[in-house]
Amino acid sequence: MNTFRSPLFWRLLISVCIANVLVLMLGGLLTRSYFAYSMQQAFDWPALAQAANEAYEKGGHDGLDVWVTQQREQGVDATLYENGEPLRDIRLPSPIRHTLPDWLSSGHDITLNPWPGFYIAVQNVTGSDGHARQMVAVSSSRTRIPPRTREKILLVVQGMLSLLMIGIIGWWVARSVSRPVEAMRTATRLMASCEFATRVDRRWISKHDELGQLAHDFNTMAERIEMLVAHDRGVLQDLSHELRSPLARLHLILDLAQHSSDPHEAAAHFQRAEQEIARMDRMTAEMLALSRLEGGLPGMVRESVDLAALAKDRVAAAGIDAEARGIVLQMSGNGSMVVQGSGLLLERALDNVLANAIKFSPSNGVVHIALTELAAQWELRIRDHGPGVPEEELDLLFRPFFRGSNAEQATGHGLGLAIVQRVMHAHGGKVAARNVDGGGLEIIMHLPAQAPSEDA
Repeated sequence: MNTFRSPLFWRLLISVCIANVLVLMLGGLLTRSYFAYSMQQAFDWPALAQAANEAYEKGGHDGLDVWVTQQREQGVDATLYENGEPLRDIRLPSPIRHTLPDWLSSGHDITLNPWPGFYIAVQNVTGSDGHARQMVAVSSSRTRIPPRTREKILLVVQGMLSLLMIGIIGWWVARSVSRPVEAMRTATRLMASCEFATRVDRRWISKHDELGQLAHDFNTMAERIEMLVAHDRGVLQDLSHELRSPLARLHLILDLAQHSSDPHEAAAHFQRAEQEIARMDRMTAEMLALSRLEGGLPGMVRESVDLAALAKDRVAAAGIDAEARGIVLQMSGNGSMVVQGSGLLLERALDNVLANAIKFSPSNGVVHIALTELAAQWELRIRDHGPGVPEEELDLLFRPFFRGSNAEQATGHGLGLAIVQRVMHAHGGKVAARNVDGGGLEIIMHLPAQAPSEDA
């Protein structure tokens, strides 16, 4: 996957950028406010003018020079004027120097603050000798906080602000990432403890990033695993059910062979036993193939199967059980009816339906087998004349292990018709059941007809 197309990548990158922009913006506002505060100073201009006058009266020009130097160290350029002339010259901006004579001649105290941190003052003072003087002062750097201390405080505050903003945004990003990860971790642990119905909550799937896709893939995987596990269990149950009848026949054949006094008859029994063993082997293989087919895995070999010929063969095979109960099997329908699929799976489906029809038919009854051609498909109907099934149970007949209210009349585990339905679905067909007027149950199977090839 391309990293630059990753929504999670962009979310993290944008979050970091937003954190830095916010830190810069808030840091700038804080710095501006801090400097405005630190540059502000509440000057006592009358007291400053009085101090300048006292320094001049006590020390003359030398005393005034010392005072001016002291004030300059504090960020204030100040001096005394007398009769419009400076007693000690200082540097003044040109606009102030041009305007100063008017201010001095006005006789008023003047205090100006044209912009933050810059002050202009003209303060009148009268000396002990009765002479009128004016203090002129300009300040652009005197602050409440010394410059070095101010820089240190500013660095500390900006560092704390940066950590706070990065911490808040980092916490939000980490939380948005860790919560779906923790949900998937919990779901994984539950899956590992064989709780296959576990799913990640849908609110994490709705996220349009890698974590949302990962949660969606996890749920898909969990659903697939749950289906496969349930399917494999069903296959084992179906297989055990299907092996009971061949094993019973095999036991009967071997018992007959053991008690047979005729070697030729015993050899025939052993040959039939060998056929039953081969049939069980093929049936097991085909049941596993059906399992793979239903599980979405390859494995079942498809071939052309003549459904009419297969039905005649299975009717003949079921004739032994039917004859033992005096039941007549009547089959109608001629011609070739070719379908595409597994002959053994279709054989098992027909055997199950015929076995059920014989099982529930009354003694000396009749079972009808009818093959007909419909539009692009073949229809096979098998009807008995038994008690039928209550209408409310018809839709449940094909559920595994379902045994209806008539189950006491015959043995079984309720898997025969479930296997029939699976075989039909695996071949693209369908199966249904209905009660027939006059008594009995009819199983109707539809299979798609194979299109004739060009060679045919």
